[in-house]
Amino acid sequence: MDDVAGADRRSPGSGTGWARLAVSHCQYQVFTAPGEFGLRIYTLGDDLLHVGGPNEFTGFCGIHTGWIEARVRVVPGPPAAVDVGWEAISEATLWSPSGRLSVVGLMGGTAEALTDIAVPRGLIRVRVHARDRLHESVRTDDDPPERHELHIWAVSEETPWRTVLADPRGRDWEQKPAKAAEWAMLSLVPRPSGRPAILPPPPPDLYEDDSGLPRVTVVRHRPAPVEISGETLPAGDLEVRLDRVDDETLTWSWAAADEPIFPQPLDTLPDDEPSIVRLTSGPDGFTLRHEGVLGRHAFALGLLWEHLLDTVGSYPWIETLRGQAAEATARAEDARRRKAARDAEQWGGAPPSDRVRGLVSQARSLARIDRPLLDRIDALPATRQREAARWAARRAMRVAGLERIEWVADALAAAEADRPLPPLFTERSGGAAFNRLLSDPETPHTTITLHLPARASGTRRVTDALQQAAAFPALIALANDDPLVAAIDAVYNAAIAHGDDRDRFLTEAHTVVR
Repeated sequence: MDDVAGADRRSPGSGTGWARLAVSHCQYQVFTAPGEFGLRIYTLGDDLLHVGGPNEFTGFCGIHTGWIEARVRVVPGPPAAVDVGWEAISEATLWSPSGRLSVVGLMGGTAEALTDIAVPRGLIRVRVHARDRLHESVRTDDDPPERHELHIWAVSEETPWRTVLADPRGRDWEQKPAKAAEWAMLSLVPRPSGRPAILPPPPPDLYEDDSGLPRVTVVRHRPAPVEISGETLPAGDLEVRLDRVDDETLTWSWAAADEPIFPQPLDTLPDDEPSIVRLTSGPDGFTLRHEGVLGRHAFALGLLWEHLLDTVGSYPWIETLRGQAAEATARAEDARRRKAARDAEQWGGAPPSDRVRGLVSQARSLARIDRPLLDRIDALPATRQREAARWAARRAMRVAGLERIEWVADALAAAEADRPLPPLFTERSGGAAFNRLLSDPETPHTTITLHLPARASGTRRVTDALQQAAAFPALIALANDDPLVAAIDAVYNAAIAHGDDRDRFLTEAHTVVR
């Protein structure tokens, strides 16, 4: 247990010196990926450690709030014998894709020597040794400091946590394998994060990069006979298919369920590659080997097998998934109802065709003053839509007294003869033509009452406006290459240009497009 002389703390095969670590609530955490929230504490473990996920576990101290001394030693392999001089020893397997490990106090107490320690990449076994675990209420100045030492070595197999040396003063903790199996399956089939697609993807997490690491094996052992039947494990939108190869071998493969339960089913499998499950017997019992699994899945798969080997046909995650699916369905239905209400406000009823909804046009504005007219325009063939646009543009020019202006009349005549409008009307969305109109001394100036579409609240908007400015966009609309957009925009702008006679114009428009 002496310090490794001259050891480099940052390279595998070395270790750290003793470092003081602030702990609280009798706990500290060991993790290989920060920010991970896994299995709840008090689910699986003993008086020294409780497993918490593929990347972390919780260590238990005697002192509630104060200082302990801790150090880490990276060793080439498992110890040949149990070290003496310790009161409690336990061990667990962690997944360390980054090759880094940290030991921190529960409330964030850190020590530089115990932060980002270099360990082997991939699966590692961590053996925790503890001694002098005394609560501060009984500790005296003569007592040695509480010490915890971690031995770490690389492994290729995920095996369950175990007690190597039980503390004679420790308590027996209730194990909850069904709860652990529930968490495990849910961790393998997580719902999408809901991150808006418009946001850029988050940067890669260096602690989660498992590129170049080989697949691993999950191992479980039972002294009594166990049996695995070829079956399908339900997993919400997904399922696991266990297909028998021979008496001792099955394949494990993920697939989409025939009847998904979520309104937006998962379309990504946890693992695209099948893996192999072998169940063999020997003089000391039965061994299950799940070979070729992703290292980040090994811990969860181990918890699943812990439950499945002892409880045939029990799937404790099903009710949780069904509850999540029911909540998701209720949220989706509520969102559908809200969207329908918004659409009704925006469109004056049920949404129009997908094509109309996708247009950059005055479609919503026309819908709010005359929804049936919008639908009739949408139903017209392209040639009739173009005719309706020209008719509306001429009516707008006439009511505003603009058809008497020569260059405006020429543009209208060109459109009616199916010729392109002058560049003045096509460049910058007709901005140059509009500016010329406002500066032309021949342009009349009349004021009308503008009846704009009602707001979503139902309040009608009425204001005074220059009639010529309200009417002119109907002519500019004829420059649009899409006859549907041209018709919608020309009819809408012509309608509002009629001011108090808007309803009469709309009645005539129905006759034209019928």
